[in-house]
Amino acid sequence: MSLVRFRIAARLLAVAALAALTAGCFQPMYAEHTDGTPGLREKLMGVEIPPVDKPNASRDARIGVEIRNALAFKLYGDATGLPPTHRLVLRFTTTRSSLMVDPNTALPTSENYGIDAQYNLIEIATNRSVMTGSTFSRVSYDIPGSIQRFARSRAYRDAEDRAAREIAENIQTRLASFFVAGT
Repeated sequence: MSLVRFRIAARLLAVAALAALTAGCFQPMYAEHTDGTPGLREKLMGVEIPPVDKPNASRDARIGVEIRNALAFKLYGDATGLPPTHRLVLRFTTTRSSLMVDPNTALPTSENYGIDAQYNLIEIATNRSVMTGSTFSRVSYDIPGSIQRFARSRAYRDAEDRAAREIAENIQTRLASFFVAGT
C-alpha cells in the first residue's frame, strides 16, 4: 500500500514542479505591464480609424460607419483614443444572395448578407504598412412575407449590423494579436 501512495505522491510532485516552472511564462493578454511599457489596452487606444471611403448617403456608407463605430468601441471602450501611433485603413465590399425562394410567389424567403473586408495597419511615425489582412462575415436572415415590407427592410438592416459587428470583432482580435506577438 505504501508503494501506491509513494507513486501518487511522486506524480503530484511532478505536476506541481511542472506548474511552477511554467507559471512565469503566462501573462494575461490585457494585463498591465509592471515594467512601464504600454500594455495592450494602451496600444489599441493608439489606433486611429479614419472614415471608410464610400459615397455619402449610400447603404455602404452606413455600413462603413457601423463597422467603424463597432471597432472604435472595441478598441477604446468608453474612452476616447490616445494620441494615434497607427492608422487603420478599411475597405470592404458587400454581397447579398437568396437562399430560399417561395415557389408560389418566386420571392425570396431567406437571404444571406456578406461583407468582405480588407484592412491595412499603418505606423504613423514612418508611414509604413506594418500589417495587412482580410476578413469576412456571412449572416442569414428570414423574410417574413411579401406583404410585410417594413419587416423585410428591418431584417436586412439587422443582418448588415450583425455582419458589421462581426467584422469589427475579427479585426480587433487580429490587432490584439499583432500588438502582443508582433506578427
